[in-house]
Amino acid sequence: MFKNPQATLYDTSGQALIRHSAGPSWEANDGSRIVGHVIAQTPSDTAASVPQLLLETRSTAASGMLSVIRYVQRVNTVGGVMPASPCSTEHEIGSSPYIANYIFYK
Repeated sequence: MFKNPQATLYDTSGQALIRHSAGPSWEANDGSRIVGHVIAQTPSDTAASVPQLLLETRSTAASGMLSVIRYVQRVNTVGGVMPASPCSTEHEIGSSPYIANYIFYK
Protein backbone atom coordinates (compact mmCIF):
# COMPACT_ATOMS: atom_id res chain seq x y z
CA MET A 1 0.00 0.00 0.00
CA PHE A 2 1.30 3.43 -0.93
CA LYS A 3 2.41 5.44 2.09
CA ASN A 4 4.00 8.66 0.83
CA PRO A 5 6.46 10.03 -1.70
CA GLN A 6 10.03 10.70 -0.66
CA ALA A 7 12.47 12.24 -3.10
CA THR A 8 15.49 14.48 -3.12
CA LEU A 9 15.76 16.99 -5.96
CA TYR A 10 19.22 17.98 -7.20
CA ASP A 11 20.37 20.92 -9.31
CA THR A 12 22.38 20.41 -12.50
CA SER A 13 25.66 20.36 -10.54
CA GLY A 14 24.44 17.50 -8.32
CA GLN A 15 23.74 19.56 -5.18
CA ALA A 16 20.68 18.47 -3.16
CA LEU A 17 18.30 21.46 -2.99
CA ILE A 18 14.74 20.32 -2.31
CA ARG A 19 13.01 17.48 -0.46
CA HIS A 20 9.72 16.19 -1.88
CA SER A 21 7.25 14.43 0.43
CA ALA A 22 3.58 13.93 1.29
CA GLY A 23 1.08 16.62 0.53
CA PRO A 24 2.52 16.65 -2.12
CA SER A 25 5.01 19.13 -0.76
CA TRP A 26 8.48 20.43 -1.53
CA GLU A 27 10.84 22.00 1.00
CA ALA A 28 14.02 23.82 0.00
CA ASN A 29 17.21 23.95 2.05
CA ASP A 30 16.42 27.62 2.81
CA GLY A 31 13.23 26.58 4.70
CA SER A 32 10.74 27.71 2.06
CA ARG A 33 7.97 25.17 1.42
CA ILE A 34 5.08 24.67 -0.98
CA VAL A 35 2.13 22.29 -1.05
CA GLY A 36 0.45 21.54 -4.34
CA HIS A 37 -2.44 19.67 -5.90
CA VAL A 38 -2.60 17.85 -9.22
CA ILE A 39 -4.39 19.73 -12.00
CA ALA A 40 -3.31 17.48 -14.91
CA GLN A 41 -1.56 14.20 -15.49
CA THR A 42 -0.49 12.08 -18.43
CA PRO A 43 1.10 8.64 -18.61
CA SER A 44 4.86 8.46 -18.72
CA ASP A 45 6.54 7.78 -22.05
CA THR A 46 8.32 4.93 -20.24
CA ALA A 47 6.41 1.76 -19.33
CA ALA A 48 5.95 0.92 -15.62
CA SER A 49 6.65 4.51 -14.59
CA VAL A 50 4.74 7.02 -12.49
CA PRO A 51 2.70 9.55 -14.50
CA GLN A 52 3.89 12.97 -15.56
CA LEU A 53 2.10 15.69 -13.56
CA LEU A 54 1.24 19.36 -13.47
CA LEU A 55 0.54 20.66 -9.98
CA GLU A 56 -0.66 24.04 -8.77
CA THR A 57 0.63 25.51 -5.53
CA ARG A 58 -2.02 25.70 -2.80
CA SER A 59 0.07 27.14 -0.01
CA THR A 60 3.52 28.46 0.72
CA ALA A 61 5.52 28.76 3.93
CA ALA A 62 8.59 30.89 4.69
CA SER A 63 10.36 33.19 2.29
CA GLY A 64 12.91 31.70 -0.05
CA MET A 65 13.42 30.01 -3.38
CA LEU A 66 10.03 28.22 -3.35
CA SER A 67 7.87 31.07 -2.04
CA VAL A 68 7.31 32.47 -5.56
CA ILE A 69 6.49 29.11 -7.19
CA ARG A 70 2.95 28.72 -8.55
CA TYR A 71 3.23 25.48 -10.59
CA VAL A 72 5.35 22.32 -10.46
CA GLN A 73 5.68 19.98 -13.43
CA ARG A 74 7.06 16.42 -13.21
CA VAL A 75 8.27 15.11 -16.58
CA ASN A 76 10.53 12.39 -18.01
CA THR A 77 9.53 9.91 -15.31
CA VAL A 78 11.21 6.51 -15.17
CA GLY A 79 10.20 3.92 -12.55
CA GLY A 80 8.36 4.54 -9.31
CA VAL A 81 5.34 2.26 -9.68
CA MET A 82 4.48 -0.11 -6.85
CA PRO A 83 5.92 -3.63 -7.17
CA ALA A 84 3.56 -6.18 -8.70
CA SER A 85 3.98 -8.60 -5.80
CA PRO A 86 3.15 -7.79 -2.17
CA CYS A 87 5.69 -7.66 0.64
CA SER A 88 6.70 -11.08 1.92
CA THR A 89 7.08 -10.08 5.57
CA GLU A 90 4.47 -8.42 7.77
CA HIS A 91 5.18 -4.68 8.31
CA GLU A 92 7.90 -4.77 5.67
CA ILE A 93 8.65 -1.37 4.15
CA GLY A 94 9.66 -1.13 0.55
CA SER A 95 10.39 1.61 -1.91
CA SER A 96 9.91 2.14 -5.62
CA PRO A 97 12.79 4.29 -6.84
CA TYR A 98 12.23 6.65 -9.75
CA ILE A 99 13.89 9.47 -11.60
CA ALA A 100 12.18 12.50 -13.10
CA ASN A 101 12.72 16.11 -13.95
CA TYR A 102 10.84 18.68 -11.87
CA ILE A 103 10.22 22.10 -13.36
CA PHE A 104 9.17 24.95 -11.07
CA TYR A 105 7.23 27.90 -12.54
CA LYS A 106 6.74 31.36 -11.03
